[in-house]
Amino acid sequence: MSSEIKIPAVGESITSGLLSTWHKKDGETVSPGDALFTLETDKVSTEVTTEKGGTLHIIVLEGAEVKIGEVVATIDESAAAPASAPKEKAKPEAAAPAPKSEPAPAKPAAVEAPKASPATVLKPAPAPVPHAPEGRTIRKKLSPLRRKIAAQLVSAQQNAAILSTFNECDMSAVMSLRSRVQEDFTKEHGIKIGFMSFFIKAVVQALKDVPGINGRMDGEDFVQNNYYDIGVAVGTERGLIVPVIRDADQKSFAQIEHDLAAYAVKAREGKIGIEDLQGGVFTISNGGIYGSLLSTPILNPPQSGILGMHKIQERPIAEKGQVVIRPMMYLALSYDHRVVDGKEAVTFLIKVKESIEDPVRLMLDL
Repeated sequence: MSSEIKIPAVGESITSGLLSTWHKKDGETVSPGDALFTLETDKVSTEVTTEKGGTLHIIVLEGAEVKIGEVVATIDESAAAPASAPKEKAKPEAAAPAPKSEPAPAKPAAVEAPKASPATVLKPAPAPVPHAPEGRTIRKKLSPLRRKIAAQLVSAQQNAAILSTFNECDMSAVMSLRSRVQEDFTKEHGIKIGFMSFFIKAVVQALKDVPGINGRMDGEDFVQNNYYDIGVAVGTERGLIVPVIRDADQKSFAQIEHDLAAYAVKAREGKIGIEDLQGGVFTISNGGIYGSLLSTPILNPPQSGILGMHKIQERPIAEKGQVVIRPMMYLALSYDHRVVDGKEAVTFLIKVKESIEDPVRLMLDL
């Protein structure tokens, strides 16, 4: 009996995708629960498993565009059991006659020589020299996710009046607090506390103080959001994704850290779902983990603001008439100038700066 392997539905608005990788080979025996292939769409990457066991026969090769419901392989369930039994019996039978040829040692040597020489002659063939010039350029299709990212970034530039404002914050207080509580925090919650949870909390507080940034344009209307679902940009091998921390205003630092850790695992395994990426009201992007000192982040439509974090760098600053060295971070806020005025944007960024430089304010909702 043969079962068809079809491209599964992965979301209401998704009609096609890219069969990026086969995890099993054609003719290989598979078991229920085995990962067969990875499907990439413009929103998510999904690993598809099999419910049946048997011999896999691949119909569509990796790298092909496929539609939802399309048959890409079959599994021959009847071929699974008989295929393995004869092979195990055949090996001992083939090995048995071998000792009979041992009495004449000179003949086996003569027989082996012709077998070895053709193999040696054929070795250079797989690497022909004439193909070398073709390596100067490589053309390949963008993945659906990469195409979606490209389209969305261009759309953001064309459909919003993006402006950026900058500030810097002294990370001394947050770094000191983290080092003091890290051991106890880890023992209590089973996870370390990072910088991102502080910035998420700081952004939530700033959105409460400057609610105009917590909204979006919808045609000729402005939609005000009264909730705080904060997106965190995450770079993966397949491209940039923005999973959302839901109701960040109602979550503790530990809950936020656990959410971030769970998304990190999902991102590595390619298991981020569409529901994880939808509905954010504001985005935070941390280019500092890659060494970026300063940048102007692009809006994540239809949101009206995005905060860019950057590398922490020790720099000399003036403090009470003295030059001191402090761990400083540049902050960048890009915003939609159609709905956010410069005063609001600057005030928002100052609120974030104040919360980071005096993190006790976050504990007291100040």
